[in-house]
Amino acid sequence: MVAPDPIALDLNALQSARARIDAAVLHTAQWINDPLSQDLGFALQFKLENLQRTGSFKIRGATHKLARLLESDRPQGVIAASAGNHAQGVARAAALAGVPATVVMPTGAPLTKIEACRRLGATIELEGDTLEAAARRARELAAAHDWVFLHPYDDWDVIAGQGSCGLEMLEDAPDMTVAVVPLGGGGLISGIALALKLQRPDIRIIGVQTEAVAPYRRYLTDGVLEPVPAGVFTIADGIKVKQPGELTRQVIARYVDEIVTVDDNAIAEAIVTLLERTRTIGEGAGVVGLAALMQGKIAIRPDDTVVCVISGGNIDMSLVGRSIDYGLASSGRLMSVAVTVSDTPGHLMRVIREVAALGMNIRHVEHRRGELHVAVGMTEVILEIETRDAAHQQELLQHFAAQGLAARNMLR
Repeated sequence: MVAPDPIALDLNALQSARARIDAAVLHTAQWINDPLSQDLGFALQFKLENLQRTGSFKIRGATHKLARLLESDRPQGVIAASAGNHAQGVARAAALAGVPATVVMPTGAPLTKIEACRRLGATIELEGDTLEAAARRARELAAAHDWVFLHPYDDWDVIAGQGSCGLEMLEDAPDMTVAVVPLGGGGLISGIALALKLQRPDIRIIGVQTEAVAPYRRYLTDGVLEPVPAGVFTIADGIKVKQPGELTRQVIARYVDEIVTVDDNAIAEAIVTLLERTRTIGEGAGVVGLAALMQGKIAIRPDDTVVCVISGGNIDMSLVGRSIDYGLASSGRLMSVAVTVSDTPGHLMRVIREVAALGMNIRHVEHRRGELHVAVGMTEVILEIETRDAAHQQELLQHFAAQGLAARNMLR
């Protein structure tokens, strides 16, 4: 790998950035989660940036960038391209500074994030179906109106602002040995890596990307950015970044120790786990670190102290229920089982009793008759059932088989 260029930030710069934004951002909660620590076999702390103002870490970098601009000359306006979290950070920072803000968002941006930006006073324009298309339009508008384009991650002032998160992490967990951080464009992990490694070079920094969009997958081993195919979907929309930054690459090459990926299945499970264990909501991009830890993607020693950054909580409300059901199904706690029985009175009640006998709860019942795969005189009963785990589901299928009932798990 080619040696990275010099890094433009030192510890003093990060500390100065923190002081500039101290009044505008929260020192977010960070605590050990005892049940998960016990389950996973190491001390796990969550850095809850989902509880940050505007619901994500992005306000840190945006606020610092605005503060630096105001030190020289007040801009006529600022503009950003974002799928949502950077947009909200820019909107709030600009409102506090009294500077007009415009945000260009992809047409598929979550409605929750679009409306949040409007409420914060920003002008919204929807352009294209990718962040890259939105960014091109934002730069055109910036040139046409003499506005300042605020990059979401590839800017030293933005990286310095995100570094305040890392400074807080080490203050709150001076014994930490591993930091697990979501990785999209790289601004957050760059700021955190600098804040930690410049004080404690022994701390391991792990970046986590979504499997669907993982340009950094091979970067630390051979320096290659992996192409991302067009049209990919992931529930981790906040880190769906196809073009990593030039500056963030330098920091990542020097200070990040490992990069892993997780799929949407694991991410959905992590959303459910976070909600259950902390009673806070995390968006898909925000919980990828937890997903990686739950999936065993990162080698952790029993004596490690791990701080996992939950980077945002601005999940689209329309996705919450679907993500929860998806996560429950993936973890073996929700199944949809099809059972074929005689279409005569009493057989449905027999099936329900069998389910109840195993301590399961039925959420929904559906009948299918007259379909080609269901013989005449028979009916297919589809039961949506809450279960303890995958072994509990297998127990039900075996129980049905012992009773001579044809059954299949439709979610497996």
